Amino acid sequence: MTQELTSPSPAPQAPGTGRGPGWWRDAVIYQVYVRSFADSDGDGIGDLRGARERLPYLKDLGVDAVWLTPFYASPQADGGYDVADYRAVDPLFGTLQDADDLIRTAHDLGLRVIVDIVPNHTSDRHPWFQDPELARQRYLFRPGKGESGELPPNDWESVFGGPAWTRTDRGDWYLHLFAPEQPDLNWDNPEVHAEFEAIMRFWLDLGVDGFRVDVAHGMIKAPGLPDIGHGAQAQLIGAQVLPFFDQDGVHAIHRAWRRLLDGYGDARGKQVIGVAEAWAPTAERLALYVRPDELHQAFNFQFLNAPWQSDALRSVIDASLAATASVGAPTTWVLSNHDVVRHTTRLGGSLARARAATLLMLALPGSAYLYQGEELGLPEVTDLPDEVRQDPAFFRGGRATGAVGPGTDTESAPDGVAAGGQDGFRDGCRVPLPWSGELPPYGFGPGGSWLPQPADWGGLTVAAQTGDPASTLELYRAALELRRRLPGLGDGPMSWAPAPDGVLALTRPGLLCTVNTLGHDVGLPAPGTPLLSSAPVTVDDATAQLPGDSCTWWAI
Repeated sequence: MTQELTSPSPAPQAPGTGRGPGWWRDAVIYQVYVRSFADSDGDGIGDLRGARERLPYLKDLGVDAVWLTPFYASPQADGGYDVADYRAVDPLFGTLQDADDLIRTAHDLGLRVIVDIVPNHTSDRHPWFQDPELARQRYLFRPGKGESGELPPNDWESVFGGPAWTRTDRGDWYLHLFAPEQPDLNWDNPEVHAEFEAIMRFWLDLGVDGFRVDVAHGMIKAPGLPDIGHGAQAQLIGAQVLPFFDQDGVHAIHRAWRRLLDGYGDARGKQVIGVAEAWAPTAERLALYVRPDELHQAFNFQFLNAPWQSDALRSVIDASLAATASVGAPTTWVLSNHDVVRHTTRLGGSLARARAATLLMLALPGSAYLYQGEELGLPEVTDLPDEVRQDPAFFRGGRATGAVGPGTDTESAPDGVAAGGQDGFRDGCRVPLPWSGELPPYGFGPGGSWLPQPADWGGLTVAAQTGDPASTLELYRAALELRRRLPGLGDGPMSWAPAPDGVLALTRPGLLCTVNTLGHDVGLPAPGTPLLSSAPVTVDDATAQLPGDSCTWWAI
């Protein structure tokens, strides 16, 4: 008998969230890039009310929590990561009441809410920086080199390109590891520590369930701010410890925050979490951020940057699981976010690979993060005209961190596209979502969209894919439903099984996952009953044919 399977039979939906102690250990968390998710007022920019109105979609998708990118008061020099007031909502995105309404609606739906906190830097419009005396206490100012101080204090480069220092009218220089509008804070000042603990308490009192810590590796700089002696420093991030990133001193900050989070969790009777956006050179150094007295999760960028090769994937998975197990933490997997080329494009422009990579990720032990639109199979937009781009790295002639990372598959990237993206910049992964209709803005809102959407996205909308068992959206829905229903998935043991060259086979309690990373079919003895596959898989008698670039889950 021959079977062909693309998706499983419908099964009862498990209740949302409420998964008990340690909910974050196996949670699937969906990233909402607020300005590109849903627009409620027709100005072409996504907002909190638009996001709240779309929360039922996320509930139906099957995720456990929502992570919202910054919606705080900001001049928007870097998409809101230049914060002028951490306790106010920017009018672009709504009001504080809109934030409160979103949190309450999410909780009513059984979804938790994680918000961004940006502790490495503020906006240059922040009241602290606007006060010259306060600024020199709470930010990193230094005299310049040269006869009259006309040279920067050291050779550090901005992640966005160019020097990491800007000279003031008073003749000294201030540090900004990102844009000049984002001065770095001085974390040797106890007032900085006190302020960020107060900011966290403000949002926890409003009901948020945790914080994603932006640049969690960046607050502490090496004593003396030594030269690096190397150009193209952005390319070293995540490859080695730098005097401005992944310094050991950051861990004292995270330990203090963990005590604060645990105190709120104990008072509420449910856990609130911290999530590190940390670029570290090894899995072992990344695991330091999730020791029992530090943060709960840390994004696994080594997995994100792994090439589509079975040996490389297995090596990264093994190293990641071993490192987090050594500190008793789960591994946190991710394939796309607002700072990197979408994985559909990054993996050689192959939707087949992207679908397979997602099923592999969701079969691994630990937690997983999804970036809005990946469930639609959205590709990177690689033909944005220069006049619409807003990534500050574009204007500084640099390259955004993570837009092109080590191990990225460049050999099969589309011609003329830098590692699958557009010149290495980030606007292409931030194009607003298509919800319905045949023409832009595809139901994004009553007006247009702040970045232009491709004219051929009509078939990728939520409405177009809903109900189509072959669609990427229904694949995600089916995978998330199975992940919740099967007790062996999520947090728990994993082992490898024998497999042909180019194929991975991993077992979880009651389930086996096979991944064919080759570009052609591979036959092997059928390991069990097929549950879900990223591409049609056939089983003839006792032999299974795994399509090229596919992943299949089997009941065993």
